[in-house]
Amino acid sequence: MTRSHRQLEPNQSADDGVATGAKPSPAGRSDLLRSAATSGPAALWLTLFLVLPLAIIGGVSFLSRGDYGELQWPPTLASYRRLLGFGELGFDPLYPVVLLRSLALGLGTALGCALAGLPLAFFIARLPRRFRILALTLVVIPFWTNLLIRTYAWQILLAPEGWVSRISQTLGLVAAGEALYPGAGAVLAGMICDFLPFMVLPLYASVEKIDWTLAEAAMDLGANSSQVFRHTLLPQITPGLLAGTLLVFLPATGQFVIPDLLGGARTAMLGNVIQQQFGQSRDWPFGAAMAWVALGLVMLGLWCYSRRSRTGLGGEIPIP
Repeated sequence: MTRSHRQLEPNQSADDGVATGAKPSPAGRSDLLRSAATSGPAALWLTLFLVLPLAIIGGVSFLSRGDYGELQWPPTLASYRRLLGFGELGFDPLYPVVLLRSLALGLGTALGCALAGLPLAFFIARLPRRFRILALTLVVIPFWTNLLIRTYAWQILLAPEGWVSRISQTLGLVAAGEALYPGAGAVLAGMICDFLPFMVLPLYASVEKIDWTLAEAAMDLGANSSQVFRHTLLPQITPGLLAGTLLVFLPATGQFVIPDLLGGARTAMLGNVIQQQFGQSRDWPFGAAMAWVALGLVMLGLWCYSRRSRTGLGGEIPIP
């Protein structure tokens, strides 16, 4: 073989040399070391403080609780069966109802935030540019106050002597002498108030980019207001609406502070039950199983959002 045949052809890639067992080039090793130096600490941090604890929790969920709260072998699926309602005394729908109630609360919170956030996002987007920053700052101002303080404020507002309860009694929404707190209505109001900025900000980012000429063309062709919104505006704000729904629904499903303070013993949610299992009940396997189910719900929501994001706004043309 001549020297010219041993050299790489002009159209021959460097991957051919890797495939034949050639050693990485110095440039490749330099890129590898650079990637390890920049991404290595973050990957190590995530592995030690996120992946490893989740793996430990997953392993604990397959153990059983001893008489004094200790973990016992052998591995079992009893915690997951109990979560589905199949306990030692037969079928009990308590925990399936808690799971469904938590999902309903998350969906209700997302729906309430969408109904309240859409008009607010359109209002902010139509403001003069010099007032938009002020309006967005007012939206995020509640984040400057601790969640517990905001929740305690709702307790005062919804108490029997609060003006909200008095108006509700006058309108006949609640019986005389009763209050909205504690109860499911108080929990929903606190949740919507707490998660509304998570819906408004993504919606505003989409509303600001709306092409209003499409709406004007639809109106010129005889479309009414609902048709204009459904066929020209809604497809353009769908990405922001989906992102806001995801940002609200996932944390709202596992929220435990607001349901615990505003719902009391009347409203048991997924987050409250998990906190009780790791606290007073000392049933770590069952709490770990519920935590993994909650994580599964989060991953399912992210997967659905990823699938929706990989399709066009109409959901018909896949994006490779």
